[in-house]
This record gives sequence, structure tokens and C-alpha cells, in this order.
Amino acid sequence: MAQKLWHSYIWKRQTLNDLAETYGHSLNWVKKQLALAQINKTALKSQSGVIVIDATYEKRNDGWLMIKDAHTKQILTQMPIQTETTEAYSQIRQQLENTGYDIKAVVLDGRRGALSVFSDKPIQFCHFHQCAIIKRYLTQRPKLEAGQELRLLSLALPKIDKATFELALAEWVERWQDFLNEKSYNPETKRNHYTHKRLRSAYRSLKTNLPRLFTYQIYPELKIPNTTNCLDGYFKNVKELLHVHNGVNKFVRDKIIIEILTQK
Repeated sequence: MAQKLWHSYIWKRQTLNDLAETYGHSLNWVKKQLALAQINKTALKSQSGVIVIDATYEKRNDGWLMIKDAHTKQILTQMPIQTETTEAYSQIRQQLENTGYDIKAVVLDGRRGALSVFSDKPIQFCHFHQCAIIKRYLTQRPKLEAGQELRLLSLALPKIDKATFELALAEWVERWQDFLNEKSYNPETKRNHYTHKRLRSAYRSLKTNLPRLFTYQIYPELKIPNTTNCLDGYFKNVKELLHVHNGVNKFVRDKIIIEILTQK
């Protein structure tokens, strides 16, 4: 009975009141049955492959870090987190490898903790996150010509090869070098500072991440995705189903999340 109620609660989007009315019992009885329900985790479909790792948050300091197999589309493991620390990435990697899974390559959004934890594996930096970083520094419609060119170059990431991108970025730097090095004087601090700080930061982001932006082209046999977007659908589904059961306690909410992730 508990499993039947749990399935209706999660996948048929039945509320506690709906279940109480359907089965002719009190809300407390329904809650007890839901607490007794077990989650049947699906066995791993593969013992090796390319993984995609990312996090989602319900609210500040309350999120989930999860790993998905890029090809089987299966969520391999997950864990609750407060923040994306190096320790959290290390723990979830160990959690996955304890199952016997062999990581061939990793797709991630570039968190420093993740980069250090998976430094021994081929790493693909998510193109979507890279473009988002550039947009954050330059806005969607940069006013400066140099910014406009750099923004367009970042948007071309998924469409060109590494050599072409490196050449285009080098040409951009050569063309705008003097502009990038311009400084302004602050009369309050009596110090000089770079005039175009955000433009410099955008360029520095591309330069820093460049070694990991085209990993998917270096290892074509692994068929590495160039973004972490395949996890976005899971995040959206989790949040939609949780919204139906808004107000449940953390124990039940975490149980709902694990159910959704392990059964998809």
C-alpha cells in the first residue's frame, strides 16, 4: 500500500488531501504510509562513460549535486549540498567510483573545486556557462566595439574548431591590446586603474578556460557533450514536481528528489 500511495503522490501529482480522500483515511495515515515507502533505485546501465556534473538549488544553502551519464542519460549519483565545495565534488566522485564506475571524461561548469577534483580526467568546460560568463561581464549588447567582437566570438564557440578560435582570439587581443591596457586616474584613491576592467575580465575568462573549451574535439571517440544542458531538464522536472508538494518537510522533500532522479 505504501508503495502505491508513494507512486501516486510523486508521479500522478496527488496531494495529501487527494490521497486521504481516495483511500478514505486521515492525513496522518497517508503521511505514515509515505514515510514507509521505499525508493527502488535503478541499477547502473553502464559501468564507464562520460559524466556531466552540475548542481541545482531550491534556496540558498540548500541544493543537490548530481552526476549524469552523458550517453545513457541516467543519473548515476547525487548528494545534498549547501555549497559547491572541493570537498563536495571529491565526495560525490568517490561515491560514484565506489560503485565501480570508470570515468572517461567530465563535462562541468568550471567551478574551481570541480576542476581540481577531476584534474586527472579530460575536462570539457560547458560552452553555455562560458557564454553566460561573457554575457555577465559585457551584457547581452555591449556598447564598446571591442566588447561586441568578443561577445560574438564567444557565441561562435560551438560552431568552430580550437585552432580557428585560438587564432581569432589572438587577433582580437592584438587589435585591442592598447585599448585593454588603458588606465584611468582615480582622484579619491590617487591611483591608476584599468579603464575597461570588465572587458579584461571577460577576455581573461576565455583565455583561462581555453585549454578545456575544446576537449570534446580532442577526444571525438568519447562523444563528449560541449555543455551541461542535459541536466537542465532534470532540474526543471524536480522543481515542477516539488512545487506540487510545496510545504513538505525536508525529509519528504529529499526523498521526492531522490525518487525523481533515480527513476528517470
